[in-house]
Amino acid sequence: MQKLNITGMSCATCSARVQKAVSQLKGVEKCEVNLLTNTLTYDGTASKQEIINAVKNAGYGVADKNKKESKSIYPLLLSACFLIVLMLVKTGYLKFVLSLAALILNYKFFKNGFKALFKLSANMDTLVALGSGMSFVYSTVTLLFRLNGELYFDSAAMILVLISVGKALEARSKKKTTRALSELISRAPDTAVVLRAGTEITLSTSEIVKNDIFLVYSGAAVPADGIVLEGNASIDVSSLTGESMPADVSKDGKVYASSKNLSGFIKCRATGVGEDTAFAKIIKTVEDASASKAPISRLADKVSGIFVPIVMGISILTFIIHLLIKTPFSLALSHAICVLVISCPCALGLATPVAIMVANGVAAKNNILFKNATALENLGKVKTLFLDKTGTVTNGTPHVTDVLCEVDQNELLITALSLEQKSEHPLAKAVLEYVTLAPAEVTDFKSHIGCGVSAKIDGETALGGKLSFIKDYAAPSQSLIQKAEALQKSGKTVLWFCKSGKILGALALLDLAKKDSRFALSRIKKSGVDIVMLTGDNPATAKGIADSIGIGTVYASLMPEDKKKIIESYSKKGKTAMVGDGINDAPALVTADVGIAIGAGTDVAVDCADVVVTKSSLCDVLNAVILSKKTLSNIKTNLFWAFFYNLIGIPLAAGIFGATLPPMYGAAAMSLSSLFVVTNALTLNLFKSIKENIMTKTFKIEGMMCPHCEKRVKDTLEAISGVQKAEVSHKEGTAVLTLFENIPDAVFVSAIQNAGYTVIYP
Repeated sequence: MQKLNITGMSCATCSARVQKAVSQLKGVEKCEVNLLTNTLTYDGTASKQEIINAVKNAGYGVADKNKKESKSIYPLLLSACFLIVLMLVKTGYLKFVLSLAALILNYKFFKNGFKALFKLSANMDTLVALGSGMSFVYSTVTLLFRLNGELYFDSAAMILVLISVGKALEARSKKKTTRALSELISRAPDTAVVLRAGTEITLSTSEIVKNDIFLVYSGAAVPADGIVLEGNASIDVSSLTGESMPADVSKDGKVYASSKNLSGFIKCRATGVGEDTAFAKIIKTVEDASASKAPISRLADKVSGIFVPIVMGISILTFIIHLLIKTPFSLALSHAICVLVISCPCALGLATPVAIMVANGVAAKNNILFKNATALENLGKVKTLFLDKTGTVTNGTPHVTDVLCEVDQNELLITALSLEQKSEHPLAKAVLEYVTLAPAEVTDFKSHIGCGVSAKIDGETALGGKLSFIKDYAAPSQSLIQKAEALQKSGKTVLWFCKSGKILGALALLDLAKKDSRFALSRIKKSGVDIVMLTGDNPATAKGIADSIGIGTVYASLMPEDKKKIIESYSKKGKTAMVGDGINDAPALVTADVGIAIGAGTDVAVDCADVVVTKSSLCDVLNAVILSKKTLSNIKTNLFWAFFYNLIGIPLAAGIFGATLPPMYGAAAMSLSSLFVVTNALTLNLFKSIKENIMTKTFKIEGMMCPHCEKRVKDTLEAISGVQKAEVSHKEGTAVLTLFENIPDAVFVSAIQNAGYTVIYP
């Protein structure tokens, strides 16, 4: 996507005309104009010069991206002073002079307005110029020829001054909408210490080139993405990942631009500089998303394209009708002028982009990146949220949870360690982390893909893996099989081990759910979104994890194509979103209306996603959903106000309700309308991210006599919304609850009593 800065746009009609002019060019595949940022983004084969010519032919200009438009406040202050004096004096000729001075100081309205009118692309400046100009010309003719009629010199000047004040306030508010993005950009360092010819020199970060050797001392920011060559450091990576805990890096570790060295010293080789750094790509993503348009803005865009000509027509019609019903000429003219100046195409044009800009800045500060405005809008409309299991709902790293033995436990553990130390399977790594004993000597190691491993340990044949793989070599007892089956039903994976034809036992492993998964998903469900898990894992493991975090619908043993088909079937019922982190999730991420890549996902997953949450936390997915809903609500409020204001304001100015509204009041109302839309969008800055709030409560219970009683109480308590888990002991007579939110004790007491037991305290 290419971007140009457009000059001369003053309202939604302007942006609509520029977009139409460029979109009609041959070779332009996509074109979007943002009134808030005064930018044009386009894609296609059309040349830059062709785009510029189309913009200029439409009556607007293209500015250098580094050139800032000078906006002095002095003409506004001086014209305000003239206006004050103008309202105090009574002499007609003095009013003429002062009014003329105010018009000259605000000549830009006339220059831009009539230029647009002559090009048949009338805009807001045209309405203002016509309203003020007609007031001045009519008053001048009345004064010079001593005709009977009202003098509107005050209105001619006040229209310009009030709208200029409104525009100044609007511009100030607009700056606040980009504050979050500015804060994000400010995190990038300005200078870097680089080794050139063996000498340390300080350069601007823009001068670093790929493969440069740069040094990062304690307290300094990392100037580029790179690989650590020497040294050790503790790096604050919160600007990229949102993680509050610093990351320790050493030789061969990776560092990223904008992160900060909290302590230590490292020498690095630059692998990504300038726009190729991870941080720069984040900034570009936020900027592109802020410049894009949400589908909800289409109606406003269509109306904006014909708004000004319709208003001019209504103004003329108002004037004619009032003359036909014998309204005095001066009053008929006043109504016509008021129609022109009360109309507010700006509110229509700003309703969506200001909200999108603020929301994207807020999202970026909360480690959420929306790639475009469509994703930001659609996420708020999602009916079904699909989740991958491994690495998304779970930590992605299995852990040994149970040991089942038919021999001495140390013999089992040493055999398991010795077999698995040469395997690269994730389950093998979990065994290595769990066993702290020394391994035995291993020879003839073989990996049997999908089944297990085998080797010679001290000359004896040993095997490890699935029961179906080792049962031909050794048969476990029925009691051990029953224990293993119970563990598998709870979602655990069981690895069996045997040596010399004898079963040694088994290890049960489980990829635990992330600690905040249950909390985040419970809050997402409360917002009206259904949760579905899609996984390639076996049904027992998938159901065990799903049950532990409150997911009711699970599809297991799926291939990537199967996930895609399931999402397609749900898409017929409403908007869908898919959360994943791996290459196998890519087809599903693309198929869903909104694809969400979570945490340190693969590059493929991130590229296929519409939304990226930089931490591996479902709480950020929750925050993305809530922010999207709030943004959508904010946009709807803005659009309602913009349409409602004009639907009420124009008839009021035309005198339909029987009232006479002075043009100066119409100008003030017009300015306030735009200001309201921008200010309302700024309320999105008040968004506070939701984080897991864990608390515990303990209850003393009488009447539990056995494990069955224990299970009944546990199931009763965990069925209560807001309870993460309940640890119940019939021997101790206690129930320890882990909660996501503060729930009154009476809720638990009532539930326990209804289950047939007595609560002693609290």
